[in-house]
Formats: sequence, structure tokens, C-alpha cells
Amino acid sequence: MKILVVQDFLRSGGTERQSILLSGAFAAAGHDPTLLTFRPGGALAATVSPAVTRRVLQSFDTRLDWFAPGLIRATAAIAPDVVLCMGRMANCYAGSLQKKFPAAVVLATMRTGKPLPGLFRRSLRTVRHIIANSQEAKSNLVAQHALPGAKISVIYNSLVFPPDSSRTRNTALRAHYGAEPGTAVLICVAMFRPEKNQRELIELVATLPAGTDWQLWLAGTGPALADCQRLVTDRGLGARVKLLGFQPDPSALYRAADIAVHASRSESLSNFLIEAQAHGLPAVVYEAQGIGECFLPDQTGWVLPQGDRAGFLARLQPLLADAAFRHSRGAQARASASARFDPVAQPRAYLDLFTRLVQNSPRP
Repeated sequence: MKILVVQDFLRSGGTERQSILLSGAFAAAGHDPTLLTFRPGGALAATVSPAVTRRVLQSFDTRLDWFAPGLIRATAAIAPDVVLCMGRMANCYAGSLQKKFPAAVVLATMRTGKPLPGLFRRSLRTVRHIIANSQEAKSNLVAQHALPGAKISVIYNSLVFPPDSSRTRNTALRAHYGAEPGTAVLICVAMFRPEKNQRELIELVATLPAGTDWQLWLAGTGPALADCQRLVTDRGLGARVKLLGFQPDPSALYRAADIAVHASRSESLSNFLIEAQAHGLPAVVYEAQGIGECFLPDQTGWVLPQGDRAGFLARLQPLLADAAFRHSRGAQARASASARFDPVAQPRAYLDLFTRLVQNSPRP
């Protein structure tokens, strides 16, 4: 099959990582994928497989995520059997692509908890099919947008960074950041956007009881980073809160950390949480769309209502205090996540769906 994957920009987000992973997996399976972006460059651009054809619409970076000059012309030249739109901006164009190329199977994706632009909502009604990356996202599409459930398939995210078989603890990295053997390292890997809410995590750990041996590692970059840097300085937390910047591969951080924490207000399924679980990290998180599907609730992860700091800290305390407890829950997390978010099985589910849809597609 000729498969066109459409993404606005290869920034350092979870959807972008999935676009790159899926494109590479489609090529490895013997298909002909093209990864088309509106903007050139991006933090993840260098990670695209050489087996994947790259197309860029903007001749220079206008920094406009929505600007897709020549999209119809480029799609016509590629003549894809399947068009997979990833991210909010690409999904805004999915409906017009389906109308312009009625013989192609155009798929929208639901991978966000943010409000949907009008063109995105229109696309959901127009495209041949929709892929949601969590059951909760599918349920919300049916309930909030009156879409038929039969039009929506749920395929979970793939592990972009599956753990290696050694499971070796990264003691050198812990020592580099001043974590002692008994220090409980909390970690969050996410873009610094207001909705990811890293500020809340900093506020939370600042209230941990005196004498608790902890560090908080926050990996990522983005527009909310400067605010978090100021907060760390203002609270005098520089020795305990480590702002680690963009990580092309956060696997080493997972192998050095102990507990995953997340306060995001907008998700559909968190790449960070499924990666952390696969590396054996139990999680304490605030509630958001699809969050409870990232782990085994009340076994390998605990979900608290947004803003429930007392509840969050209460769930965190046993993990901080008892290394044996968090290790046992972490082992359970590793086994569950590795099976549910298999990087081989998930792309295969996409391809199986594409094949069925193409076979049932009306011929021109």
C-alpha cells in the first residue's frame, strides 16, 4: 500500500514520535510510506527512518503550524491508498482530503484532550474512519460529537522506547544528578506546555515532609519551561528539581528513576506513562482523558482528581517510603505495559485496519 502520514511539524511531542514510529514500521512491513509535514525541520526530524520518503510543504519555516501550501497537489502526486492524519492541524485538513480523493481511505485520529477546532470536527464526520488511541477518547467522540461507534477503532500508542532486556539500573546518571542510593527519583517526561502542568508537580514536591529523600526530574522543553525555572529558583529547589531539557531518547532517565508522576490536564493516552510503566516505574497522576488506560489502576498506577494535592501526596507516600513496594508494583507495570503497547503489534493493527478499509473502499 501507498500510505501518506500527514503531520504539521516534527516537534518533540508524543504524536510526532508516533508518526515517525508508524511510518518506519509501515516501511519495514514492505509498504510505501511518505511522511509529509507542513513545516520543515523540528526536533525529531533527524529520527525519521531512511526507508521513509519525506515531503515538506513549506519551502522555509513560516512557523505557522496550520499553513499547508500545495497539500492537495502533493497528495495527488503521491496517489496514496491510505492517508493517516496525525495531530490537530493535520486532522483539520482530513475532511477536505477525503472529499478531494474519494477513492483513498482517509483516516482522522483522536489523540488529544484539547477542544477540537471546527475544521477538525467537520473532518470527523467526513473521513472514512477514525482511530482513537484510548477507549475513553472513543467514548467521548461518540457522546460529544454523535459519531457512530462503528466508525471508530481504538489502537493504543506503541512503545517508542521499549526497555532492553538487561533492566540495568542507571546508577551513574543518578550519581551525576546527586541522587544517593536511597533517594527516590520522581520523573516526568513531557513538553513544557501549560496544559502539561509541570508547575503543579513542582508545587506538590515542595510540600513533601521534611526528611524525605527525593528528587524530581523534569525532561522536555517548550513555552512553559521558563515559568517552571523561575518557580524552582523562587522555592529554592535547585538541588532537588532537575530540569533536564529535551531528551531524544529518555530511556536512560527511566532506568535511573523510581516513580512516574504526571499532572497533565490534557491527554488522550500518555506516551510518557506507557514508557515509564514499561521500564518498571509505578505512577501517581492526575485524572485526564485516557490516563487510566496507561496502567493497571490501583495496582501499577493511581489516579487522583485534578488539583487533589492531598490525595496525590497520600498515594505517593507509600512509594517514597517503601522501595520493595514500588519495585513489586514496577515489575507488574513492566509486564503489563510491554504486552499492551507492543511496538510490533500496534503498527500491525494499523495495517490490518488499512487493509480492511481499502478492500471495502468504493472504486472510482
